[in-house]
Amino acid sequence: MTTLTDDRRASAVVASPARHFYFHMALACAAVAFLGFAPTFFLPLATGKFSAPPSVHVHGIVFFAWSLYFVYQAWLPVSGQTERHRSVGLIGVSLATAMTIFGFLAGVTSMQRSAAVGQTDAGIAFAIVPWSGILFFAVVLATGIAMVRRPEVHKRLMLLAGISILDAAVARWFLTFLAPPGPPGPPPVAVTIPPAFVAYLLLVVAMVHDWRTRGRPHAVYVVGGIVLVAVKLLNLPISATHAWHAFAGGILALSQSPLI
Repeated sequence: MTTLTDDRRASAVVASPARHFYFHMALACAAVAFLGFAPTFFLPLATGKFSAPPSVHVHGIVFFAWSLYFVYQAWLPVSGQTERHRSVGLIGVSLATAMTIFGFLAGVTSMQRSAAVGQTDAGIAFAIVPWSGILFFAVVLATGIAMVRRPEVHKRLMLLAGISILDAAVARWFLTFLAPPGPPGPPPVAVTIPPAFVAYLLLVVAMVHDWRTRGRPHAVYVVGGIVLVAVKLLNLPISATHAWHAFAGGILALSQSPLI
């Protein structure tokens, strides 16, 4: 009887429509990440035509490794392996820590490359895009880990974190197929907003799913979505302020110091 009960519980876990939804959303996030970076990272890397500092290579590999890990973590509950889902959580913490470090370094590298082609101010302004994005991801992910004992909150925070870093992948398609030829250097901060809103459509899908299954979107999506959009929109005015240029410019100057 105990075995039969356990089997029924396992079957219920595997058959849970909600668990399948989060697995499919994780797959969608990974697909967006791969397809978005395919023309500017994966394909040039495979053909030996991608040239960048080591920190950029590691940044790309670590971020895509997170996408694969996210899919794996979402698949474990679907397959009834909830305990393993919890036990491999430390891998996610390690990956997220590496993402935060190399996301910051990627912003520094971008400023250095911009300065090298005479676009120091543009590079400093653009640094707010990757830094604000990785800060939002890190805060949401840390909150999600802290809420691990509240699964309805935890899984939505993890999905919000995963969606929040997809704007760069979508932006690669905008730059590849829509951006007119121009001088080398970073794009204006304003052009990062439309791709971000395209990526955030996945958050709309999650909210619609909540609406259909529980009658209203969860507070994580409402509050988190508002903050996510606000951060993206505020990138533009903040990037032009003296305070931001002093802050990011100071980090650029420190990175170029002969003492480092």
